[in-house]
Amino acid sequence: MASVAAWLPFARASAIGWVPVARNPLPTPKVREEHKRGDNKMLINVSGRRFETWRTTLEKYPDTLLGSNEKEFFYDEETKEYFFDRDPEFFRHVLNYYRTGKLHYPKHECIQSYDEEMSFFGIMPDLIGDCCYEDYKDRRRENSERLLDDKASENGDSTPAVTIREKFWRAFENPHIGTTALVFYYVTGFFIAVSVMANVVETVPCGIIPETNENPPCGERYELAFFCLDTACVMIFTAEYLLRAYAAPDRCKFIRSVMSIIDVVAILPYYIGLVITDNDDVSGAFVTLRVFRVFRIFKFSRHSQGLRILGYTLKSCASELGFLLFSLTMAIIIFATVMFYAEKNVIKTKFTSIPEAFWYTIVTMTTLG
Repeated sequence: MASVAAWLPFARASAIGWVPVARNPLPTPKVREEHKRGDNKMLINVSGRRFETWRTTLEKYPDTLLGSNEKEFFYDEETKEYFFDRDPEFFRHVLNYYRTGKLHYPKHECIQSYDEEMSFFGIMPDLIGDCCYEDYKDRRRENSERLLDDKASENGDSTPAVTIREKFWRAFENPHIGTTALVFYYVTGFFIAVSVMANVVETVPCGIIPETNENPPCGERYELAFFCLDTACVMIFTAEYLLRAYAAPDRCKFIRSVMSIIDVVAILPYYIGLVITDNDDVSGAFVTLRVFRVFRIFKFSRHSQGLRILGYTLKSCASELGFLLFSLTMAIIIFATVMFYAEKNVIKTKFTSIPEAFWYTIVTMTTLG
C-alpha cells in the first residue's frame, strides 16, 4: 500500500499536464483529528458543483485518490471542502463507483476524456461493469482506429513524397494537396453520378414506337448511346483502380480492402458483357450480373467523409445489428408458421407453404396502416 501511495501523485500529476520537479518525496498530507473518526460526511466541490458522501464510502478503495490521504492536498480550509477542478459530469460516475463498486460508461461522452478523468482519480478505466463493457470496448477500439488513421495521415503529410508512387497515393488519399489531384477527384465523382443516373434512366420507358406500337425502355431504344456512356464511365473507373493499385504502399492489403472489392464489382459486368456471346444459356446470367452495376453508388464513400463515418458506425454496431436481424428473422419464421397452419384448410388459400407466408409476415411487421 505504501508503494502505491508513493507513485500515485506523480502519475496523477502527469495526467493533468504538470510534472513536479523535486528530488525529495512529497510531504505526508496532514490528516485532521475530526477526519480520523471515518464516519463523518464529506463535501466535495467539483468545478462549482457540490457532492456529499460518507468518508467510509470513499475509504473502501484506499488505492484511489479519494480513498487515500492524498485528497488532503485538495482540501480548502476556508470553505471546509475538497475542491477539484475537474469535469462534474464525469465525477458522478466516479462517486457511483465508490458507492456501488461498479464502474459505468456514459456512451454519449468522449472516451478519451472519460479515461483521463478515471486516471486522475486513480480508478482503472478497465473496471467497467458487464452492462457497459461492450459499449466501452467498441468505443475504445473505434477511437484507436481513428487515432491510427489520423497519425498515419499526419506522418504521410509531414514527410515529402519522393517517388511517383508516393505522389500518386498521396493525391488519391488527400486530393486537396494539389490542383491536378482535385480535378481528378471531382471528375471521378462526376462520372460516378452519371453512371448511377444512367443505370436508372435506361430502365424508364421512352415512348411508343409508331411502327411497332411498342414502348421499350430507353436502354433498348438508345442502346448505342448508353453503351458509349457506360464505356466512358468504366474507362475512368478502370484507370482509377489501376492507378490506385499501382500507387498503393501495400498492394495485397489494397486488393483485399472493401473499397477495392467495390471498385472491381462495379466495373466487372461491363467486361464480362464484352466477351459474352448472344447465347440464351448465358444471357440470363449476364442480365443478373448487370445488377451489380448499382454498386458504383458505393464509390461515393471515397468522396464523402460522412459516408466513411457511417461505415465506422455500422462496423462498431455490427453485433447489435446482427442481433436485430436475427430477432427479426425468428419473428418472421414464427408468425409465418402460425399463418400457414391457420389458413391451411381454407379453400384457394394463398399460404400454400410457410415460405409463401413469409412475404405477408414481412410486410405486416415492417409497415403501418
